[in-house]
Amino acid sequence: MLGLLEPTKGELSYNGRKLKEFLPEWHSQVAYLPQEIFLIDDALCQNVALGVDKDEVDEDRLMMALNQARIDDLLELLPDGAETLLGEHGVRLSGGQSQRVALARAFYHGRNILVLDQATSAMDKQTETEIVDEIKHLRGDKTMIVIAHRLTTVRHCHRIYCLEKGEIAKVGNLDNVLMNTTEVKG
Repeated sequence: MLGLLEPTKGELSYNGRKLKEFLPEWHSQVAYLPQEIFLIDDALCQNVALGVDKDEVDEDRLMMALNQARIDDLLELLPDGAETLLGEHGVRLSGGQSQRVALARAFYHGRNILVLDQATSAMDKQTETEIVDEIKHLRGDKTMIVIAHRLTTVRHCHRIYCLEKGEIAKVGNLDNVLMNTTEVKG
């Protein structure tokens, strides 16, 4: 799905185009948010603008990305604001805060497709609720692919695919999936 491996059967397409025909463009639009977020031992601003030289970080864009990811409250708690060092692997952040930094990174770099791969599985209920609310907030603005074991994580998704033994067992919205019915593909 990320375009890092070539399918052994079938092919992936996005908006009617075969993914392999526009991989560089695809990669420039996709942000991958795994369960364990990659954070460097540097300031919050450098973790959000990852890959951009410190001198070239666009402050307005940074603040907009932090705002979109709803990190405002965290920013106020940090002693040096966006310049606060996060520690190795972001040790000074909670799981939910790390996920929000990853969201801010996606916003800063202008990613339009977010792939959340078990992004909430290790979180407590309140933090998961915050991230799910963010998913709801972004609905219609970003293309989001949410991979999760808990239906509560995907309750706001337009289409849910339930897999069993590597096969699609159910497709539909949350009500369809909970009623154990399968929506006709189309």
